[in-house]
Amino acid sequence: MELWQQMIRDSIHTVDQLVEKFGLDRDVAKKLDEFFQARINPYYASLIRYPGDPIWLQCVPDKKELEDVDAKEDPLMEDSMSPVPNITHRYPDRVLFLVTSQCGMYCRFCTRKRKVGDYEKISMKNLESAFKYLEEHTEIRDVILSGGDPLMLTDNMFEKILSRLRSISHIEIIRIGTKMPCVLPQRITDNLCNIIKKYHPVYVNTHFNHPWEITPESTEACEKLANAGCPVGNQMVIMRGVNDNPDVVKELMQKLLKIRVRAYYMFMADETKGANHFRTSIETGLNIYEHLRGHTSGLGVPHFVIDAPGGGGKVPIIPNYTLHHDEEKIVLRNYKNEVYVYKNYNDNNNPGTKAESKTKVKNIVKENISDVDENKDTLLNILQEVEK
Repeated sequence: MELWQQMIRDSIHTVDQLVEKFGLDRDVAKKLDEFFQARINPYYASLIRYPGDPIWLQCVPDKKELEDVDAKEDPLMEDSMSPVPNITHRYPDRVLFLVTSQCGMYCRFCTRKRKVGDYEKISMKNLESAFKYLEEHTEIRDVILSGGDPLMLTDNMFEKILSRLRSISHIEIIRIGTKMPCVLPQRITDNLCNIIKKYHPVYVNTHFNHPWEITPESTEACEKLANAGCPVGNQMVIMRGVNDNPDVVKELMQKLLKIRVRAYYMFMADETKGANHFRTSIETGLNIYEHLRGHTSGLGVPHFVIDAPGGGGKVPIIPNYTLHHDEEKIVLRNYKNEVYVYKNYNDNNNPGTKAESKTKVKNIVKENISDVDENKDTLLNILQEVEK
């Protein structure tokens, strides 16, 4: 048994452990266990510095989860966009492929808790029907492996999936959505990286939410993936009490760049049952974005998005940097709130704008209208058209 597998076995997950380790009321702990089980592996538990800190909030069950009874279990409507089990097909050329129900640590803000941890909800029995769907739909060029966490699979099973995907000629890109570099970096072994190397291009999207998660162990994991030829991007969720602070997010993004992980997405928290106590205002997100843009490298500025409720997909949200825009110019502000004017340019490869062109035409017409009597009516018609 590998180290990471032993750490999964040693995870805190029972009601007794939650009561003993974190002081939860037993009755509350029982109800939380029924709602969404806990799994806190020894590595991630070791990052907790004090009760209620940003690490604790992400992994330790909270009675607030039980008060959130009216929210939707599937706010992104993934299930309604599942043509066959294990596949979510929302965008034209790419799909989400769920390959396991298990995770290295169960995040309390999980948007897929209706399925995660349940072998029946995400079953490996359905992989063949998923592969058949991928083979039949030639418009699919990009497959994102998710779950659960695909790196919970054994090396052998994981390679079988990669190999099968690579046998489908129209699939160009394979992406791995995994939180393992953050929550259980011991999973990123040399053997795993050697497997991944065989099936490039393979991209990795990981999920760090706080600077304390950047440790020597997670640094080594991310650098191994980068050395194996994987571009690694980070997807962060803005959460109350965890990272709803511009300085915290900037520190996280800068530390990620140092370990060769690029900012990819910064999400507003989904409207997920049991997790709405994490949600912040949109203004909080915009404020964080404003304190990144221009204040640190563009490599460290993620796309700020809302995953639209009802399955609308990712919608970018940005502060208003455009103060005015017309045919002649655009008036902009920068990160210092300094204002600049940029002249517009028409698409006919002629200098100036439509407005400027109209002015030039009118001036030419007016200058010549009295001198060329035989063309007077034509010139007047031109003038009338230009004035419209």
